[in-house]
Amino acid sequence: MTSYEADDGPRIIALWGMPRSRSTAFFRMMAERGDFHVLHEPFSNLAEFGSLQVGDRTVAEEGELLAVIRELAQSKPVFFKDTTDERYPALLADEAFLGRDATHTFLIRHPAQTIASYHALNPEVRLHQIGGEAQFEIFRAVAARSARPPVVIDSDDLVADAPGLVAAYCAAVGIPFLPDALNWRPGARSEWQRTSRWHAEASSSAGFRATPGGHGTDPATDPELSSYLRHHLPFYEALRERRLVPAGPE
Repeated sequence: MTSYEADDGPRIIALWGMPRSRSTAFFRMMAERGDFHVLHEPFSNLAEFGSLQVGDRTVAEEGELLAVIRELAQSKPVFFKDTTDERYPALLADEAFLGRDATHTFLIRHPAQTIASYHALNPEVRLHQIGGEAQFEIFRAVAARSARPPVVIDSDDLVADAPGLVAAYCAAVGIPFLPDALNWRPGARSEWQRTSRWHAEASSSAGFRATPGGHGTDPATDPELSSYLRHHLPFYEALRERRLVPAGPE
C-alpha cells in the first residue's frame, strides 16, 4: 500500500460515530492502511475506565489525552475513532483542536438501528448513550471553526457501496484511497480487549457488510425506547442532509 506522509494533508483525522454505527469496522479499515497511528475510542475509554494507555503513556485526563494525540501526530499521522455515547467537555473547550489542529468527520446511523443494537447489549441503556445529540454538538462546534463543512457519512451508505463511499471520504479529507484496505483478516485487536463484547461483529468481519437485524426490540413501539428515538431522530436527520454521496464509477 502507498505510504501517506501527510506533507500536505491532515496530521490528525477524527471519526465521531454514534454507537453501533459500524465505526469499529471503519477503524479496522484505517488500521489496515498502515499509514496512520490508530487510536480506538480513546475519549470514551477514558470516560468509562478513568485511565487509558497510549503507547507508553498512561493518560488520566481528557486534556492530557488531547496533548498526547498532538504529540503522536508530530511523528506520524493519527487517525482515531470514538463514540458519542458520552460528552467530552475538554474536547468541546479546545477551540484549536476543533479547528485547525484536526480534521473531524462523522459517521451516522439511523437511531432506531442504534437503539435496537445498543439495547440488545445493554438493556439499561440511557437516553444520552444513543449519541445523536452529543454527536451533533461536536459537529456544530467543528463547523463553527472550519472553513469547509465537516465530512458526514452514513452507515447505510457504507455497507451499500463501501468502495464508492470510502473513495469519496478519502478525497474529502485529503488522503489517498487504498482499495486493498477495504478487506482484512478477521480477528480481535488488542485495543478492543476492554470492551470486547461490543466488537464481536467487527472481530468476525473481513470487510464492510450488512448485519442481520432482529434484535428483538422495536424502538418505535417500546414506551421508553420510542422516546429515545424521538429525541435523537432530529439530530440524525440534520446530519443526514449533509452526508457525503458515494463516488460514482469513473
